[in-house]
Amino acid sequence: MDRRTRVLVIAIVVAFIAFLDGAVINIALPAIEAELGGGLTLQQWAVDAYLLTLGSLILLAGSLSDSFGRLRVLRIGLYGFGVTSVVCAIAMDGAVLVAARALQGAAGALLVPSSLALIIANFPSAEQGRAIGRWTAWTTSAFLIGPILGGAFVDLVSWRLVFAINVLPIAAALIMMRPLGRDEPNPDRARVDWLGATLGVVGLGGMVFALIEQGRLGWADPLVFVPALVGVVALVAFLLWERRAPAPMLPLSLFRARNFAAGNLATWFIYAALTLGLFALPIFLQEAGGFPATLAGLATLPPMVLLVLLGSWFGTLGGKFGPRFFMSAGPVVVGVGYLLTVVVDVPVQYWWQVFPGMVVVGLGMAMTVAPLTSAILGAVDPTRAGIGSAVNNAVARIAGLVAVASIGVIVAGALDVEGYRRTAMAIAAMLFVGGLVSWIGIRNPSGPDQPSASADAASSEERPRS
Repeated sequence: MDRRTRVLVIAIVVAFIAFLDGAVINIALPAIEAELGGGLTLQQWAVDAYLLTLGSLILLAGSLSDSFGRLRVLRIGLYGFGVTSVVCAIAMDGAVLVAARALQGAAGALLVPSSLALIIANFPSAEQGRAIGRWTAWTTSAFLIGPILGGAFVDLVSWRLVFAINVLPIAAALIMMRPLGRDEPNPDRARVDWLGATLGVVGLGGMVFALIEQGRLGWADPLVFVPALVGVVALVAFLLWERRAPAPMLPLSLFRARNFAAGNLATWFIYAALTLGLFALPIFLQEAGGFPATLAGLATLPPMVLLVLLGSWFGTLGGKFGPRFFMSAGPVVVGVGYLLTVVVDVPVQYWWQVFPGMVVVGLGMAMTVAPLTSAILGAVDPTRAGIGSAVNNAVARIAGLVAVASIGVIVAGALDVEGYRRTAMAIAAMLFVGGLVSWIGIRNPSGPDQPSASADAASSEERPRS
């Protein structure tokens, strides 16, 4: 196996591990709660502890990869992900599981940026597009395999295998990395934005803690309003610091490009809704509908199948006609799909209460995802595409984090029939807002109001290093 092939396989395996873990957890949540207790609160924390550290540290991880070497950061991430996966698998109470999930998210943040950076560093520019395309195709399969694999583990063995299985691909990746040797730190590395990372984690952590715990304690409890206040202050301080930091973790100058700013605002609403839907539906089908975990996993497959089958076609159409229509209509179609599931009742009749809506959801997702990515990356200078992609990834993760934390407010109790119906309507509302933001804010590249990416980038007074 030549070096480039080895690098590509390693990059795919590493990212697959991180994506698979996010895809299987939702199916295992009812089984985790049944064994460890904790109700909906534990289920929220099992997801959000991971998303919190992953979303808030992924930008920092990109800087660490550039500064200290891709292979070094990748190895640290793999070892960390392996150890924390084992701790998750043997956790005997909810607190240990949540703490391990938070550390697992921190390790996961080191994997995805480093895997892509490894491809960029080892493939000539003429071959990067094809390599990244293969990386995307294989890693996307994690979202197809995850629900089925997670359901089978839960039904046939234990939810603990969902985490323990990570050790095998991690070991394979580490063995494959040996012939690549070690890389040296970059002597010209930019300063790492440790303060920005700390403020981001504290700000998001405070807000998420308050959103999750308010359902149990109420907003008036000091254990809720004090973390909320600290979170708000830390997030304001984060934005103020990022404006003046010599090497900001989040370069705010990127948002001067109209499509980048509008695209990320649309991303917030769209991915908050999608994450909330993928969290709520498997729990509802298992706890209220009595579905075994494997069938609950299969029930969520239609959107992913349609995304894989039609995503590249809609991406081509978006490139030909511009992203504005697809980014506006796609989220609305997804929202209509979730509204179709509002007819759900107990006993759940999947084929006419859920399946039609999931097909419509998949069609809308396929319309949206590729044009959204294209619009955002096309709005920044090509030399800053890496940080632009990382920012959009972080926005999507953090939006999902906040959405899952807010489900207690939405359902006002348990995820029973009424709770799911309220959730589906909230999801649809967020998607409609995302479509409206796209229609108002996005401009097709050939439109008279849309400056070129280079012009937008040139308008920035500062070019902070990332």
